[in-house]
This record gives sequence, C-alpha cells and structure tokens, in this order.
Amino acid sequence: MRFLIPVILALLGIGGGIAAGLLLAPDDTAGTESTAEATCLPTGTPEAPPQADTAGSEREYVKLNNQFVVPLLADQRVRAMAVVSLSVEVVPGGTEAVFAREPKLRDLFLQVLFDHANMGGFDGAFTRAEMLDVLREALRDTAHTVLPGTITDVLITEIARQEV
Repeated sequence: MRFLIPVILALLGIGGGIAAGLLLAPDDTAGTESTAEATCLPTGTPEAPPQADTAGSEREYVKLNNQFVVPLLADQRVRAMAVVSLSVEVVPGGTEAVFAREPKLRDLFLQVLFDHANMGGFDGAFTRAEMLDVLREALRDTAHTVLPGTITDVLITEIARQEV
C-alpha cells in the first residue's frame, strides 16, 4: 500500500502535464499556409534583408545573457572592475539571429569594452552622456558588422564600477 500512493501521484502528475500541454499548445495550423507562401520566391530572386530604418515598425529587444566584466588597469595592476549589461534592439524576428551569433557578438563587444577602458572611458565621470554615447556608438558599429540589417541599436542597461 505504501508503494501504491507514489505511483498514483506520479500517474496523476504525468496525466495533468500532458493535459496542460495539449490545452496550452499554440495553434500552428493557421500560420502554416501563409508562412509557406511568404517564403516561396521566384527562381533567381534573392530575398531582401530586413530594413533597419523601417518607419513605424515595432522593435524587439534581446538581453544578452551575461554581464560583461572589464578589468580597469593602473600600473600593470587591476585597480577596478567595470560591469556592463547590454541589450540589443533588433528588427522583428531578429531575436533568434542574435542568439545564434551571440558568441561572436560577445567577443567583439568585449573587445570594444576593453578598448574603451584602455582609453580611460571608465575613469572619472564615466556615466556622462558624452562618454556613454561614444561607447554606445562603438558597440552599435560593431554589432552592425556581425548582423547588418538586423541590429538597430545597442542599449546599455546597467553599468557599474567597483574599486578593488
């Protein structure tokens, strides 16, 4: 009897999970035909990339998974750490492309952040608008090299400097 109760509870849990999955699953039948028609192009016609400056279109925002940690050096020693969180603004449907290219994007963003740190960008009043504009523009230009036409802007969502 004491083995029967866990088995019954497990079966009820599995049954409830299956029922919830079936009830909450999205209906894919409505979009199948329109998606198939939209992707079929005449032979020899290249698909146009999404336009970055489309007026009135909605944007999606992709938060990059981990923070960027940048060591700030003085006299060959780490004197502080800058911690930066970034998100990218993309055209609709560009989220998956960002996640697919995230390792390359993170690598290039780190290089930009290291260069910014080496130029003294995180010294003094590093949160001044002029300083952040320089950093944001460099990040945006770098993002355009990885995903041209997909990323429209780079947002600095968090920035902090911690003295060591």
